[in-house]
Amino acid sequence: MSDKHVAVLMGGFSSERPVSLSSGNACASALESEGFRVTRVDVGRDVASVLSDLRPDVAFNALHGPYGEDGAIQGILEYLQIPYTHSGVLASALAMDKARAKSVAAAAGIPVAQGVVLDRHEIGSAHPMQPPYVVKPVCEGSSFGVVIVKEGQSHPPQVLGSSEWLYGDRVMVERYIPGRELTCGVMDGEALGVTEIVPLSNSFYDYDAKYADGGSRHVIPAQILPNIYQKVQTLAVKAHQAMGCRGVSRSDFRFDDRGSGDGELIWLEINTQPGMTPTSLVPEMAAYAGRSFGDLVRWMVEDASCSR
Repeated sequence: MSDKHVAVLMGGFSSERPVSLSSGNACASALESEGFRVTRVDVGRDVASVLSDLRPDVAFNALHGPYGEDGAIQGILEYLQIPYTHSGVLASALAMDKARAKSVAAAAGIPVAQGVVLDRHEIGSAHPMQPPYVVKPVCEGSSFGVVIVKEGQSHPPQVLGSSEWLYGDRVMVERYIPGRELTCGVMDGEALGVTEIVPLSNSFYDYDAKYADGGSRHVIPAQILPNIYQKVQTLAVKAHQAMGCRGVSRSDFRFDDRGSGDGELIWLEINTQPGMTPTSLVPEMAAYAGRSFGDLVRWMVEDASCSR
């Protein structure tokens, strides 16, 4: 394996570029330590010609956001016949579109939140549903553009109608689910451990809580009832399969355990390109399962293929 040439794709031009650079450099360093020959590729519009010249054995996809996890780069890699990591064209495009992914999840029997997809300009001055609710861009990641409308707020978020909004016109409006933030990775079709995410400076797991040092606390295994723990794992695998994902994915959930019984567990979304930064969740889950970061990235390279 030591003579295998791996091109680590990172950066790109989405709003998640800084996260991708952090993920990509961490993965590239780990792959070098594992003995692979690594080329770091800061992806631009000329990526097809760059990869044609490099002719790597494998493309390790560490891109995040539009063009990196929505099927676009996957299509280029299929055209060039370069084996690549993570999910293929269809699963990537489907998972990136939160509304369509939610429809597929619901059809598979996965519990989802009540919601509606609207053009942001349609929302105007009247609430699209009774607060509290959440507004999120249909095709963004890392919590960019997510707005929580609290109970008693007199009008929808004004930023939705302004020129400052940078996240596309299609937004999803969903019932706000109070409670705990849970997440579960899936690797090679099997569930990893369940993590509870506890934001330390905010009640919402926003960009800073995800990526800033000390932004959140990750509790693995999540301190929840065994039957809920197993249910999260089962639903994460079911979502992975329903979307047609490959390699590694991660599903996010909200769990409202304030009432009696088992509470309410709601699937939020699936991420086909989970972060691989020092504070990221999937590397922690893999470590909890006994896999080092080097083992994890090596497995991803060995799992790479076309026609995913």
